[in-house]
Amino acid sequence: MRIKSLALAAVLGLGAASLGIVTPLQARTAQATAEVAVGAQYDTTHVYVDPSEVDAFVQSFLATFGGQSTKQVVATVTPTPSSTTSQLLQTPVGTVSLFGFKTPIPHPFGAERTGYLVKDMDAAIRAARTAGADVIVETFPDPIGRDAVIQWPGGVNMQLYWHTSAPNYAAFQTVPENRVYVSKDRANAFIHSFLAFSHGKVVSDDAHAPGIEIGRPNDTYRRVRIESTFGKMSVQVSDGHLPYPYGRELTGYEVANLSDTLAKAKASGAKVLVEPYTAGGRQLAMVAFPGNYVAQIYAAAGK
Repeated sequence: MRIKSLALAAVLGLGAASLGIVTPLQARTAQATAEVAVGAQYDTTHVYVDPSEVDAFVQSFLATFGGQSTKQVVATVTPTPSSTTSQLLQTPVGTVSLFGFKTPIPHPFGAERTGYLVKDMDAAIRAARTAGADVIVETFPDPIGRDAVIQWPGGVNMQLYWHTSAPNYAAFQTVPENRVYVSKDRANAFIHSFLAFSHGKVVSDDAHAPGIEIGRPNDTYRRVRIESTFGKMSVQVSDGHLPYPYGRELTGYEVANLSDTLAKAKASGAKVLVEPYTAGGRQLAMVAFPGNYVAQIYAAAGK
């Protein structure tokens, strides 16, 4: 039966991941790579806003979710000359690396969605390459460690970090969800590669998730949820026909009470782009913070 299921999945073009099965190739790849993740509380969403809107973003984001900011510094965080304000916003539901570039942003920075802290940068680069990622920015030093930018099948960019002095952060109250949009052509390749790198697992693979989750209430789409030491990820597999603001959000933040959180967001200058709706056991909304950082905010249905 297992062999027949795998064969049928291949015929349908879904791949073993759509059945929640780890293929022998994926298992061998994972075994060949080091476990480099540190923990979800050390992984950040990269947010780029105009320097004139940095303070407004900080005030609104922290007023919405709570937490605190590190001291703002001006630094060069790219391997070529540049200058940006930089600070870390740490909240109970997710962390943001905030950049307000004072100079033009060197390519390909600004396209990476997240920064993942790793135990060993060299081991992480080897593991990423083994799992099928391209290293599009080779390892370079920054003021507190080393960095690199990688790209997964499907064009998903991520930054990897290593810190000279290991940080010590409290665990999140709720782990944020990295929201990735990929094409039907590259979805399985992305999922297989990321699972091998992260040593993660598919917790759900819904081929008929409610389309309202991507702004298309009359349709369905494929949604794959992954969990690993890096945290949570939701993979939206679509044809790219996405109404604004879907596909612009980088992260989903889980909160205890959606109505209360949205009230705080609006009072602090954020705009609700998509009013709350219920789907897939969640109550969801889409919000734009000052600087036009778009985020999904959700709670368990009924909260």
